[in-house]
Amino acid sequence: MPITGRRRNKVKGVQFTIMVVGASGTGRTTFVNTLCESDVLNHKVIQEPEGAHQEEGIRIKPVTVELEEDGIRISLTVVDTPGFGDSIDNEFAFQEIMNYIERQYDDILAEQSRIKRNPRFKDNRVHALLYFIPPSGHALREMDIELMRRLSPCVNVIPVIGKADSLTPKELKAFKKRIMEDIEHYDIPIYNFPYDVEEDDEDTIQDNMELRSLLPFAVVGSEEEVEIDGEPVRARIYPWGVVEVDNPHHSDFTRLRGAILGSHLGDLKTLTEDVLYETYRTEKLSRAVNSDNRDSQLLPEDLANQSVRLKEEQLRREEEKLREIELKMQREINEKRQQLMAKEAALRNLESRITAQGSNTSY
Repeated sequence: MPITGRRRNKVKGVQFTIMVVGASGTGRTTFVNTLCESDVLNHKVIQEPEGAHQEEGIRIKPVTVELEEDGIRISLTVVDTPGFGDSIDNEFAFQEIMNYIERQYDDILAEQSRIKRNPRFKDNRVHALLYFIPPSGHALREMDIELMRRLSPCVNVIPVIGKADSLTPKELKAFKKRIMEDIEHYDIPIYNFPYDVEEDDEDTIQDNMELRSLLPFAVVGSEEEVEIDGEPVRARIYPWGVVEVDNPHHSDFTRLRGAILGSHLGDLKTLTEDVLYETYRTEKLSRAVNSDNRDSQLLPEDLANQSVRLKEEQLRREEEKLREIELKMQREINEKRQQLMAKEAALRNLESRITAQGSNTSY
């Protein structure tokens, strides 16, 4: 299928949504803050070492920031997923991410089915999912393969190696090769910068071939600037040298940022609208028709009501999860209280013993 609008987006203001997924410590937060050139996401802080081992579970946190790229205003929504990969069993995390993506499709499906649409309706469909792979230097983990395989049919998945400066150039090249071999072996349909040799011009084909050759993107992020040759540069300083974020010889950050916020923004939106969403919409309506054992098409009113029921069911499940979290927190508070009471009792016992020893000594 020929893809249009790849070179530049001539729209004066566009909405664009990316989701960032990756385990803690893969550079996800630093990447987003570097991408937006501001403190969009907060770094995870462990207040008490005793609670570092506790699993909080995944949370879906969208945040919107206004950017300008080549004179084009972009309302960028970043959907963060803190807590992903922190559990031994990540099935719940997989399902939460999938539910969020599908919920945005359900919202627009219900809106399109209304007789009178809401002019202020905001399209929150996820146009690109950046999946951060830890720089292990080995190969994809089972969790990496499973997540990309599940999500690729419904969102444009772009694999990224976070903290790429952890590897030497030779190690990084071999790591990239193994990752792409795994993706090909498991037939994972990631977003690989598609082009049509018959429809696209030579510059577009060349640009996409270069971007495809960089997959997975090896990125380095930095929220601080250092002075190099009298110029402020975003970089990371090490005893052995300096890694510049925007230097293409050090990191693929610039090429990735230029693709998702510039040259391929329109392509990602088009694929989401015309291919991924339409596929989801067709399958959803087909399932609804088959479940009702009817050959006739669902009426818009029925479809809207069905979407409302789905939302109510999702809200009910989310409320149950919140109750479970509240109960868990209450149990932990009670355990902490009991521990504190036990420590206070031990301290009082110790004070009594010290007082008694002091009394005996005085005699």
